[in-house]
Amino acid sequence: MALPRSHRLTLLRLAVLLIVALAGIKFLLRESFPPEPPRAAGRDDGFWGPAGAGDEPRSRAVEPPAVQATGTRLPPGQRLPEAPSGAQLRLVHLDLKGAAPRVSYLEQVFPLLARLGADGVLVEYEDMFPFEGELETLRSPYAYSQEDVERIQRLAELNKLEVVPLVQTFGHAEFILKHEKYQHLREVERFPNSFNPHAPGTLALLKSVLAQVMEKHRRSAWIHIGADEVFHLGEGTDSKRWLSGGRGDLGTLYLQHVKEVASFVGARPGGRRALVWDDMLRRIGAGALRASGIARHVSPVLWFYAPDFDAEQIGQFLAKYAESGFESVWFASAFKGTTGPAQAWPPLSHHLRNHLSWLKVVEAMPRFPSLRLQGIVLTGWQRYDHYSVLCELLPVGIPSLAVCLQTLVNGGFTEATKRKVLDVLGFSSIQLEQSTCEGTGTFPGAELYRMVERVNSHLKESVVKVLEEESAVKGWFSPYHRKRRFGNPRNLEAFGGRLLKLHEDWEGFVRELRAQLERLYFPDAVQEWLEENVDPYLDPLRDLVRDYRAVLRLDARPEEP
Repeated sequence: MALPRSHRLTLLRLAVLLIVALAGIKFLLRESFPPEPPRAAGRDDGFWGPAGAGDEPRSRAVEPPAVQATGTRLPPGQRLPEAPSGAQLRLVHLDLKGAAPRVSYLEQVFPLLARLGADGVLVEYEDMFPFEGELETLRSPYAYSQEDVERIQRLAELNKLEVVPLVQTFGHAEFILKHEKYQHLREVERFPNSFNPHAPGTLALLKSVLAQVMEKHRRSAWIHIGADEVFHLGEGTDSKRWLSGGRGDLGTLYLQHVKEVASFVGARPGGRRALVWDDMLRRIGAGALRASGIARHVSPVLWFYAPDFDAEQIGQFLAKYAESGFESVWFASAFKGTTGPAQAWPPLSHHLRNHLSWLKVVEAMPRFPSLRLQGIVLTGWQRYDHYSVLCELLPVGIPSLAVCLQTLVNGGFTEATKRKVLDVLGFSSIQLEQSTCEGTGTFPGAELYRMVERVNSHLKESVVKVLEEESAVKGWFSPYHRKRRFGNPRNLEAFGGRLLKLHEDWEGFVRELRAQLERLYFPDAVQEWLEENVDPYLDPLRDLVRDYRAVLRLDARPEEP
């Protein structure tokens, strides 16, 4: 029978109150446990979530606030969980898409990595791999030879280091898609960032690339297939047609491609396990991940590079991955290459605090008993992407790497950590806030470290002082005088000695710097680094000296028209 009107109104009011109460509870929980760490900017679509959500991509700079000398420590005796082999997996990332070191330098660096506590290297070859046959187009003119790749692996074995190759198979594929030969495989024709997963040739090409890399790395138990930051996914004509056909959403599209690639990796002789960066997985729900079966094929590598991220927020991703059926995960920190695309000198406190934050996550791993943490990758990006300029050179980043590795080994930045770093690197002290080290340094590349420090701290300042602050130059040899070749030798010679001495000193220094760079790097990297970091400041001084000498030769006569 029908309820009286007054009863119906009462029930309606109760329902409204219940909805309001549930909304309030949900809001309070959301405030206590934010769903995603903040990032500087985001994509404004359904896959990526609302703008401003999600983790900060590596292409964003984060300014480092102050750091505490000591930090979070693991309980006594607790270390990073062990892999089945018994090795504690701390992998150092070698990003070879820029300033790839000569193998002779790696021969010196690998023993240092082992001494500092590394257990392996994640080698991102890009165009430095010696691709053959149809793929030879992908090779850099300075690519490693097949003998070099084998030598790198032998060096790793001698120093008890695992080698994990990394091949980008979805996004960040510029080193492949920049070539006209493969332009038709782009997701969006104008942009070389990401593969079109629908193009008939995409999977065939990736299988060829992976097959050649795996053939040269038969001893590797894992292979990293990248799959991060797949920009413009879903924006290509084929993807739009696929999406409009009701076959799935962007998450489904992403997972299907990754599964196909990872299945190929797993089916090859040796049964390698595929690793993927996890940023694309973060926006896909646990139900969709579980239903896709992706957990049987890949292990996610959770990457966060900010200095003071919240371990509880990462815990939510770990809970989702556990619910989705993943059995193992990796973490990824950063010791250089994440604080600015043209960063020349790594901020020590920033990277130390990033690792202290990761130790908090490691400490919380017992809350996820179904997940096995197999290790952590200490990334050292050399470029933000294939088209960007060089970040900090590897020798310049070694003190930061030493601090970060030893912090993981000791469970915190303790006095023992500091003593070990100073002893191994040959320094007398480390100033975290100033990102400087006192002492000459005895590690491989220490000479280049000191020379880059001098460029970073003195070159621009000394040139600016002459060109913009020297009153004699401004008064008697201004741009007006130089353009018209007009000047009094008496006045010019008053400051000419200092000018020529400064120029001579810097040119001599740059010759030594070039020689040091050439010992460690191939000619393309040497030239790029000098043009990016030295020439913008030294060229104005060179021009000033050239004009000075030209005007002196005129003996105060106006230059003939």
